[in-house]
Amino acid sequence: MTANAEQNTVLVTAATGKTGRRVAARLRTLGTPVLAGSRTPGSGAGEVVFDWQSPATWTPAVQGVTSVYVAFYPDLAAPGAVEAMSAFGRVAAAQGVQRLVLLSGRGEPEAVVAEDALRESGVPLTVVRAAFFAQNFSEGVLADSVAQGAIAFPGEQTPEPFIDVDDLADVVVAALTEDGHLGRTYEITGPRLLTFEQAATELGAALGREVKYLPVSENEFAALLQQVGFPEPDAAWLAALCTMLMGGHNASTTDTVREVLGREAKDFVDFARDAVVEGAWKE
Repeated sequence: MTANAEQNTVLVTAATGKTGRRVAARLRTLGTPVLAGSRTPGSGAGEVVFDWQSPATWTPAVQGVTSVYVAFYPDLAAPGAVEAMSAFGRVAAAQGVQRLVLLSGRGEPEAVVAEDALRESGVPLTVVRAAFFAQNFSEGVLADSVAQGAIAFPGEQTPEPFIDVDDLADVVVAALTEDGHLGRTYEITGPRLLTFEQAATELGAALGREVKYLPVSENEFAALLQQVGFPEPDAAWLAALCTMLMGGHNASTTDTVREVLGREAKDFVDFARDAVVEGAWKE
């Protein structure tokens, strides 16, 4: 299936991921035509093949699209991201895309290089640099650890302003559908700094059982990632990225969620409570 030419159609890349599926759902609620791009789309209307590892899928997905939510998999700081952003930017420009909203990582120097590579396309760009996702504890690589009662991570005692992905999705949708966001770079965080130990305590309180934090080294975390199925190269770069992010340079909050949405960002304790209600970590 290729994209249609309907006015204001938005392509959502990585549409089955944490952020993509939320962005797509919100756009549909607003009545915005959406193409949900993924490696293995279903047969439903509005689903399209889009694979970051297969550039041949990009042009058919982008044809007739006005705006694109760019969520590079596995991460904008990953090897190959700069080249992918440069190439995708050229495709978007050639197909007449009028707006790009890019998910980036807060405090990731490699991601900034990838941002610049996409910006060189000339297509108006909004960058959303996100703090560590709260949902990494409920939907991501750390979810099983929480369920088992012990979170191993190279966080030491560095505080992080965990961002709720629902807030992130709302900011992205605003940038895709409203005026005033083109050319902006937003750094979004939660409202409060917590160490991983404090986050584990709050998760345990929501669950009604103890959740411990276990500090580990970069190499130990890489080994743990391999144990749960990550190939060695992917485990190595992800462990290095996580260790770098816990260096202290992200230990501050921003008011960007309030600036963009007119409300406060969701607190971690509310995320934990809601995740339990929604059935996260059920055995």
